[in-house]
Amino acid sequence: MRYSSFILMVLLLPAVAFAAGGHEDLSCTGCHAIHDAKADVIFAMEANQESINPLTDSAYTGVTALCLSCHEETGGMGILPVFGSTSHPYGITPDPKVADVPAEFLRDGALGCVGCHDPHPSNPNFQYLRVATVRGSQMQDFCNLCHYSKSGVRADPSAVFTSMDERQPPAPAQPAPPSD
Repeated sequence: MRYSSFILMVLLLPAVAFAAGGHEDLSCTGCHAIHDAKADVIFAMEANQESINPLTDSAYTGVTALCLSCHEETGGMGILPVFGSTSHPYGITPDPKVADVPAEFLRDGALGCVGCHDPHPSNPNFQYLRVATVRGSQMQDFCNLCHYSKSGVRADPSAVFTSMDERQPPAPAQPAPPSD
């Protein structure tokens, strides 16, 4: 029995390690703090105020500034850094001539990190994207949510993953069943 458990563990270890991503090692308090919040959305970290949006010449704000606290070299921790000048733009209002962005991807009318990514460990998708892309091999399914005018194919928005749409009101509490 002891050996079969060991063999099973050895066989499953690579699958478990492969499934884990960068945020699986974080608990809620890696990003959020209740009693000593540093900024909006009960952030556990100071929002990155050093990284400057190259399109607006001002610091990023909101959840994007929280993401950049880790994912930016300037004013962040440099963990898998992203750069506004070389990645998909974020921190801007989308131009309708370029993209027809669904409302659920915008925060305060702007593109931000959480428009395309849901960083919670419950997200099963590649690079925490909000749509499954078969480990990145079908990125067109995701891109076509906003850029369908370029491809002529409109993606199905019902496949969008979200664990954090704070704009939705909480479900009403169910009344307790009568006690006998």
